[in-house]
Amino acid sequence: MIAIILFFIVLGILIFSHEFGHFIVAKKSGIRVDEFAFGFPPRLFSVKKGETTYSFNLIPFGGFVKIHGEDDSSLCTDVEDPRSFASKPAFIKSGVLLAGVFFNLLLAWLLISLGFIIGLPTSVSSVPAGAEIKDVKIVIIDVVQNSPAQLAGLKTGDELVGFSKVEEVKKMIDGNKGKKIKIMYKRGKEILSTELMPRISPPPGEGAIGIAMDEVGILKLPWYWAPWEGLKMTYELTISIALAVFYFFVNLIKGLTGLEGVMGPVGIVGATNTVAHLGFSYLLSFVALLSINLAVINIIPFPALDGGRILFLLIEKIKGSPINTRVTNTIHNIGFALLLILMLAITYRDILRLI
Repeated sequence: MIAIILFFIVLGILIFSHEFGHFIVAKKSGIRVDEFAFGFPPRLFSVKKGETTYSFNLIPFGGFVKIHGEDDSSLCTDVEDPRSFASKPAFIKSGVLLAGVFFNLLLAWLLISLGFIIGLPTSVSSVPAGAEIKDVKIVIIDVVQNSPAQLAGLKTGDELVGFSKVEEVKKMIDGNKGKKIKIMYKRGKEILSTELMPRISPPPGEGAIGIAMDEVGILKLPWYWAPWEGLKMTYELTISIALAVFYFFVNLIKGLTGLEGVMGPVGIVGATNTVAHLGFSYLLSFVALLSINLAVINIIPFPALDGGRILFLLIEKIKGSPINTRVTNTIHNIGFALLLILMLAITYRDILRLI
């Protein structure tokens, strides 16, 4: 129950950040905002302040801001209304649409910066010159599906006990290929052990037991230094996640991968609980990563996403006239339905993993 409550708190922060970006930029641009909603209908309750209705809906996996004139089919009337989204020039429309992505990245930057101030888990290889890292551990950062490590129960985030360097672990594994070995690891506050057999000829890129490791410690920076390092880390993570998402879709189209590595709401509940047990700074990092992921996914030029709406603005700019709003609404509704089906499929896979 605590894990579910924590998940909804994290989800609420991410949704609020994203939708608040759309909301505040639209307001500052003189556009009327009719509704600021958490979750998707049916509506549970709402409060109206000024011209905006603030609502809380039944389906909690998302949220939206209803902006006057953005999806209205009466385009001619909207264009004549100075407080309508449709009446604004393309650069203001783009700014409103991009604001959600920007605020998710801003949230990630603030969380990472705060993490550096209180002490953030950081790879030894990423420590800036002049900074000191403490409590260095060997941490599993990835586990290959169906590898000896996964079959033995090892998970991302586990700390390997009895080693001070990654090279020591590699040397031990390489020296025992084809033999059963015992590995001690720490998960949360528990010290556990498992047995596995390193493969003599593993698939390319997987390693003998199927894990990726890193030396991770706690990096604590002064308040005046933390924002700069937080900005750099946010930038680097955004580029890395964007490339990972791009190659995921390329491989998906080529049939080289499936949805196995994609985590849905159920999976995130479990991950949130695991990270929370590691400590508050780990939770900050995790929420920052989710926020960056949300930003990257929303900028994809797919109908119903912010990137898809920006794509339609670009098409209108090129053709020199608006696209019929009934057409755009239909396309965005289809896109939303496809995204909902995808989310349900991923959630189904998450549930199967728990059974």
